[in-house]
Amino acid sequence: MQIAYTVASGKGDTDMMLLGLSQALAKHGFRLAGTVQINTDRECEGPCDMEVKVLPDGPIVRISQSLGKHAKGCRLDPEALETAVGHVSQSMASQPDLLVVNKFGKHEALGRGFRDVIAEALSQDIPVIVGLNRLNQDDFMTFVGGEATRVEPTLAALQDWAEGACGTRNRAA
Repeated sequence: MQIAYTVASGKGDTDMMLLGLSQALAKHGFRLAGTVQINTDRECEGPCDMEVKVLPDGPIVRISQSLGKHAKGCRLDPEALETAVGHVSQSMASQPDLLVVNKFGKHEALGRGFRDVIAEALSQDIPVIVGLNRLNQDDFMTFVGGEATRVEPTLAALQDWAEGACGTRNRAA
């Protein structure tokens, strides 16, 4: 089982790292599946809009709800997240070299979201790398039986892990 995770300290840093990783790997012929998160600042309505790009070529799915400037609740739109999961699940039939999941979050911790897609990839010996925040780290480690590799949140470290995990696995030339 080849699964890794990365945790960056700044807000949105993990998203940027995984986006950069997916772009670099695609340039080197890796066939990717999964999602990367793209945040778009909003001028006057509070927190950013959260979107995920389904790898490799889209679509882009907005996964946040606009709850208003002063809302305190979770902005994640569970239905939109499941739409993105459905797209990724379908793309797994192409036997990608690597599954990238922008975040093992609350929904995955509760048994939903990308959890089944991650399990399916691992059962097919497809390496997986996920973004993680400390709030869900215990649930993630329970899910993977403590068998995940922590990778420093740098493009070089992430790329080294991915290239080592994937080897020459059916990569495009």
